[in-house]
Amino acid sequence: MHIPDGYLGPKTCVVFYAAMLPLWYVASRKLATTLKQKELPLLSLGAAFAFVIMMFNVPLPGGASGHMAGAVVVAIVLGPWASVAALTLVLALQATLFGDGGITTLGANVFSIAVVMSFVGHYVYTALVGIDAKTGAKEATGTRRAVAAAVAAFLGVNASALCTAFALGIQPALSGTAPALYAPFALGVTLPAIGIPHLLFIGPIEALGTAVVVTYLYRSGVQFSGTDPKVAVSRIRPLWFALAALVLLVPLGLFATAAPWGEWNTAEVTAMIGYLPSGMERMSGYWSALMPGYTLPGLGSTLGYIAAAAVGSATVLLSLYTINRLYRSAFSPSR
Repeated sequence: MHIPDGYLGPKTCVVFYAAMLPLWYVASRKLATTLKQKELPLLSLGAAFAFVIMMFNVPLPGGASGHMAGAVVVAIVLGPWASVAALTLVLALQATLFGDGGITTLGANVFSIAVVMSFVGHYVYTALVGIDAKTGAKEATGTRRAVAAAVAAFLGVNASALCTAFALGIQPALSGTAPALYAPFALGVTLPAIGIPHLLFIGPIEALGTAVVVTYLYRSGVQFSGTDPKVAVSRIRPLWFALAALVLLVPLGLFATAAPWGEWNTAEVTAMIGYLPSGMERMSGYWSALMPGYTLPGLGSTLGYIAAAAVGSATVLLSLYTINRLYRSAFSPSR
């Protein structure tokens, strides 16, 4: 669901950026003024987990691939605004460092993955668990939380996929030309091509992964209820080792050699439809990633993928900590 540069026209990109500006402002203020300092390690861990888990591409029928996003885990534990802030950072670093997603399309990617997925997941979870978002009342059992987390993740990732499919599918109509200037497939193609694999494969994977993580956190004593979690930081120490293990295991994601649907490079688009849309050709070269394709110079694909996961997750952790400190200084000088 990482839309590359050139797939969305300038007007669409501007609309998504305009929609995200106030949301980014609110998320940054929430992060600075409501997130407790003892909760920062959990937020950092959640952001790094989301970054690494997106590198585990899963082969899908039809020659495509997909992956988890992890946004609902952060939204359930720390609230949707914290998830928006964390996933924005993850998506921005993926685009700038590794070329996973575009710079012009960053607003659209953040809206579908960080905003839609986080808020849908959070509110579905709280509704199913029976938590009052203001008071945190009505404690639920671990089993009910696991089921609620699974349903929330399933619906959240599918809502996100539909948002991405819609943004891509309206491009031919918006360009008003034939052939299309940007993404060449209309809604009749994008909705089933993206929606069906998420319903049948990515959704269940996201649901299972989210339920496992939420269950572990709950049983480890990380008490979260609504928007006011009480985090026992010492209990999440094993998760840092789990994150390190995931970094070492990321080469498993290389078994999926095909790109996710709608994330093809220009050569693949040309081979697929017989031409390269002129707008896509013009916009696709706006940014050259520092480590394109999650590779590092001088390393093979396996070691390079591990190194990219380590560099990316470390950058997420350091950036989130630094940004949090800066915003706390700016907005909460007395804290």
